[in-house]
Amino acid sequence: MTTGRLHALRHWAFGTRLLATALIALPFATPAYAITSSTAAALTPQDNDSALDVHAVRRELDSFQAAQISLRKAMAIAEALHSGSITADISFDGASEPAVYRVKTMQQDRIWRHAIDAATGEVVGGEAAAPLKSLGAEDRDNLVVLRALRHRLADAVRVAEHTTSGKAISGGLMRERGKLNFVIVVLAGSDLKEVILEPPGARRR
Repeated sequence: MTTGRLHALRHWAFGTRLLATALIALPFATPAYAITSSTAAALTPQDNDSALDVHAVRRELDSFQAAQISLRKAMAIAEALHSGSITADISFDGASEPAVYRVKTMQQDRIWRHAIDAATGEVVGGEAAAPLKSLGAEDRDNLVVLRALRHRLADAVRVAEHTTSGKAISGGLMRERGKLNFVIVVLAGSDLKEVILEPPGARRR
């Protein structure tokens, strides 16, 4: 379950791509291994088919660096709004006024959408809810697996930030070749880095 904003940020996360798999026996505190496929690079387009204008991305990242509320804090705020809810997707939106984190949480059979002010932590513009059955089949299946996992998106964010020594700007779920992974985009220095984490148990479902 990935938003358009997460897809766009992933396009720019070419500085370093880290592939990490957590050992089932470990508490997901650190990845079992991490492979760096390329060296860190400055934020410049790789090709003409850019997902976002480089200047817009730069403004977005400047806004993110000025945010007082971290992505993990925004997740905690959104989850506290509805008892038992867990975050399925979160992205920083610096183009809105004020800058916000857009968070999707799941509570039983409902999906909640919230905007959390990145400066104050307040909920902006109310909230919206939709039944889980309104999603596509793949998104529904991904969320069913997420609900059954012992680890949460917040755990993956913590690992990604520790691995890259950066700050997470977005996170969500992605299924590739039948495997459900957490995908975290992190700002480390001036570089966007993508961290993919396979939660223990996801492969078997």
